[in-house]
Amino acid sequence: MTKKESFVAKRIKSVGYAFKGAIILLNNEASVKVQFIIALLVTAAGFFFNISSTEWAIQLLAIGLVMSMEGINTAVEEIANFIHPEHHNKIGLIKDIAAGAVFFASVFAIIIGLIIYIPKLATI
Repeated sequence: MTKKESFVAKRIKSVGYAFKGAIILLNNEASVKVQFIIALLVTAAGFFFNISSTEWAIQLLAIGLVMSMEGINTAVEEIANFIHPEHHNKIGLIKDIAAGAVFFASVFAIIIGLIIYIPKLATI
């Protein structure tokens, strides 16, 4: 029985660490703050336009993907800066690739938003 409690306690700690990381991202990263504000705006738009359950699911997946990619990008940048604080071409390439992943997620999230909201805006 102790192992189950230990497992549960470890999971609770893991969730705590993840929550702490999310708060750190929101407090310290400008790009995450911007993405979070956009997420709040499209969430409000979802309520305003009464989007369908499928649209909600797709919108939330897009928000989660972009926010997650921003977090991973920040972690890559922090690791790269820790390993090699001075400018280095290879570190710059690594950071650019991580930022490119965020770019892909953001572009497709914008496309999803347009697919969901252009028809609704057209009926106003």
